[in-house]
Amino acid sequence: MDEQLFFKKLNNLCTSKDIFYFLSSLEVMSDTMAAGALQRISEVEVDDNGLKNPALLENEVFRALCFQFEFESSKLSDTGLLTALQALIKLRIDPQSTLMTSLLSESEERLGRGQLTAENLCSLGESLLELEGPSCVMLEQIVNHMQERDIERWSPREIVMVYKILQVTAREGKQCQNLLNRLNSVTLRTFSQLSPKFASVILNSLVVLRQTRAVLLVTALCKHSVKHVPYFTDHELVNVLEAFLYFGQNLQIFTEALERHVPTSILTMHPQTVSKVMHYCCKKMILSKPIFDAVAEGFISSADRLTTDQIAAYIIPFGTLNYLPPSASSLFRKLEAVLHTRLRHFQPHTLLNLLHSCVLIQRYPINFLPKIFSPYFLQKLQAQPPGLNRVVMSQLTQLFLTVTLECPFYEGPKLLSKYQVKACPTLHRSPDVHLFKRVKTGLLYLLKKRIYFASEVSTPYFYVVDIEIKLDEDGFVLPAAQLEEVHRRIALCVDGQNRFCAHSHNLLGEEAIKQRHLQLLGYEVVQIPFFEIENLQNTRKMADYLHKKIFPCTYG
Repeated sequence: MDEQLFFKKLNNLCTSKDIFYFLSSLEVMSDTMAAGALQRISEVEVDDNGLKNPALLENEVFRALCFQFEFESSKLSDTGLLTALQALIKLRIDPQSTLMTSLLSESEERLGRGQLTAENLCSLGESLLELEGPSCVMLEQIVNHMQERDIERWSPREIVMVYKILQVTAREGKQCQNLLNRLNSVTLRTFSQLSPKFASVILNSLVVLRQTRAVLLVTALCKHSVKHVPYFTDHELVNVLEAFLYFGQNLQIFTEALERHVPTSILTMHPQTVSKVMHYCCKKMILSKPIFDAVAEGFISSADRLTTDQIAAYIIPFGTLNYLPPSASSLFRKLEAVLHTRLRHFQPHTLLNLLHSCVLIQRYPINFLPKIFSPYFLQKLQAQPPGLNRVVMSQLTQLFLTVTLECPFYEGPKLLSKYQVKACPTLHRSPDVHLFKRVKTGLLYLLKKRIYFASEVSTPYFYVVDIEIKLDEDGFVLPAAQLEEVHRRIALCVDGQNRFCAHSHNLLGEEAIKQRHLQLLGYEVVQIPFFEIENLQNTRKMADYLHKKIFPCTYG
């Protein structure tokens, strides 16, 4: 049969049974036709979970094809040899079998003779990369042969294959930075031609190869990825999100693309991909209501199928970014039901992070706190990395403070004092230095003397107050150092952009719970958000604003 007609008929067949029947009707076929048949079988019989029907490997037509490739490998054309090798690897044929050994040995010999075309070098490279524990010697040979050709003329497929090989050789401790620099330059000129798959692979390679200096290429690929968001597979989208995080890329148009894609795909997306999307939003402080609302609905319908790590990844960002979705009541009912049945399956630190995130948004895990405060659980926390470091002990302290202040009906075990910390670690939530200075200058103008307010005051109750002002019974301002006759305490929260979600006026969970607790502890909390004062142009206007904000009764 004419090859063109053969491949036309072959590509219309959708099951291995039909393919075997078709092959049985032919008296003779070329090695490229036979290899193409193996390739088509691998396309229809292999999915993300592996081989659909292992019994096909015992089919007599399949075995006859393999017999010819095994014992006549030296007579095969380069294309036939390498296409068959690729197909058999995809079909999960044992790499140690005589069939695979014969094909790999013949491929290595031809590679050494330098007779393979660029297309065939690509096929061989891709095959070796698919095999576990690839031979770096052969991969390096492929790269060397590729470099003999003009790199400017490489196709996108060739560029991607070399990136993947360099990724593998880098894991062996070999870094070819000169070749990488040339490759990065060529890719920068051709990135617009890249398919979703190729763009994702290259971004992943740039992360693995730590190409932090390839700023122009990374930026171009990230922008190029925006239009591909609906077409990425789950694995490809995860690679792209990891690249955005690793290289610190912030693109509003990428967020908007995710907002269009995630709500329509939430029921078919792999839970690990959803977890990565939420991790991305959490790290970038992006409160995307379309994404979070969709993830809440997805959790309600699929929580029973999620791993404990995935459950935490779905829920924790709601607390971190201080957001309750419209379906909050159903969401937390479902979470409570899951915790009741699977509590013992959670790793200690995962469980603590999850329950701590709940109290940030006033969802109190009362039924599970006796376990958290138990000596046995605390010992398990201490035994597993990162142990009982300052951040972990702060979470425990804040949980305990929450039930003390907000859940007076809680009668379970208390957190032992040795596990409590006196002051909350400020981390990156400390006041914005420039903003803080402007507010203090305005206060000095208003109150006339620096003794009338204190900054960054440690309270006996875990929290640090940005600025504290004390008043007597008649409402007069007292010196900050005075301890007697203090009737009221005002806590000024100078909230810079770092205490809000990105491009939003929504306070982060950590700051929201702090202000809530300060109020319950008796402070009058006055919030000074950046967006209210960033346009105040001089000290007088700042003082006027502070007067109105702190002392509204005497203003005017």
